[in-house]
Amino acid sequence: MAIVLRFVDKEGLIQERFFGLVHVGQGYDGASNMQGEWNGLQALILNDCPYAYYVHCLAHRLQLALIASSREVIHVHHFFTKLTSIVNIVGASCKRNDELKNAQAAEIEHMIAIDELKTGKGMNQIGTLQRAGDTRWGSHLKSITSLVNMFSATCIVLINIIDNGTTYSQRGDADAAYEAMTSY
Repeated sequence: MAIVLRFVDKEGLIQERFFGLVHVGQGYDGASNMQGEWNGLQALILNDCPYAYYVHCLAHRLQLALIASSREVIHVHHFFTKLTSIVNIVGASCKRNDELKNAQAAEIEHMIAIDELKTGKGMNQIGTLQRAGDTRWGSHLKSITSLVNMFSATCIVLINIIDNGTTYSQRGDADAAYEAMTSY
């Protein structure tokens, strides 16, 4: 983006003064590959345009602020800790992922059979539980939404682990996750 001051002088003539260039585009997200002194995107832009300003991406800063502040609220922190635990337990192996998908497919078939779900192109897809990322608040929403959409299937997998888990820690972790899920 070029910064230019345009004004009308005392004689009524339009004047323009060029101040410099600023790279705005996507902005920089603060990652080392963006701001590296020698090879980062910032360095490459400065090679072509020495007057470019480094502006840390405000959207990314907002994402980081939301996540950091949410961790300061005890109930929010507990919620996302439990959500992460549930996702980790259910998604711990290919076998459990397959079990989750099979349970979800059975539930979808049942809901369609009793006319509780609409059918159509792209609807009722079988998915997996989504992990919440550390830098994107939107990933937290996707994680919650995936659990809500797969609630019954997730409960089935957890109950199966509680009943048939190979170790006491698997059974105990699954029981704690099930208790957390069903207590909300």
